[in-house]
Amino acid sequence: MLDVQDRTAERITELELQLKTMRLQLLQAQKMSSVGVLAASITHEFNNILTTVINYAKMGIRHKDAATRDKAFDKIMAAGQRASKITTGMLSYARHHGDRREPMDLVPLVEDVLVLVEKDLQRFRIKLITQYESRPWASVNSGQVQQVLMNLIVNARQAMESGGTLTAAVRTNPESGHGEISIRDTGGGIPAEKLRKIFEPFFSTKTLDEQGQGGTGLGLSLARDVMESHGGRIRVDSAVGSGTTFTLKFPLVQPATTLTPKPMQKVG
Repeated sequence: MLDVQDRTAERITELELQLKTMRLQLLQAQKMSSVGVLAASITHEFNNILTTVINYAKMGIRHKDAATRDKAFDKIMAAGQRASKITTGMLSYARHHGDRREPMDLVPLVEDVLVLVEKDLQRFRIKLITQYESRPWASVNSGQVQQVLMNLIVNARQAMESGGTLTAAVRTNPESGHGEISIRDTGGGIPAEKLRKIFEPFFSTKTLDEQGQGGTGLGLSLARDVMESHGGRIRVDSAVGSGTTFTLKFPLVQPATTLTPKPMQKVG
């Protein structure tokens, strides 16, 4: 009898490990799908940046006065910094982080995603507003959390077919001991009967858009799994005609600057 119980326990442990692995693989697959969708917008943005660099480089070559050349150099520098910000965000987002977590400021975590979706939002006539009330720190897997944010932003964009406003906010809730990230849209809202089911696997309130995003019914289910694995939770507030707000709540940790530094490793 004991052997049967042991084998059953081992099988359950094996299945739980397989389920965890499959969830991580699904998250990574969704992430790569998002990278493909963003590629067109980002390529267009890089073309704009290159045009700026080329035009101001030509202007600097043609004009010999210091003021014009300084202006050209400033514009080229700004364009280069913009390109660097985009590539840094893309590399951070696309990188496979496994299941590793580390203390992180939630504001740059959000900004790295927003820089990738900025042009896509503009394309659909959606105004982006950021509200950073504070800079809370949490122990997170940045890749997983950024994927959750990307899903929420895509959902918000799809909910505003005729344009609107997307607000990304970060705040500290000292009463509950959480750092919070919220994504709010001005779309049509979610009916109460559907709101109760949105975190169920394969339940969706929409179909795939023209870019193949949304409609699988897995995004919010995975988002809940990610938040629970972080010891946090995801909350939704919505009303028909008033838009929807998703809030991610993370247990607060001390900023990295106040943590005991790790001893430096000797190289060579």
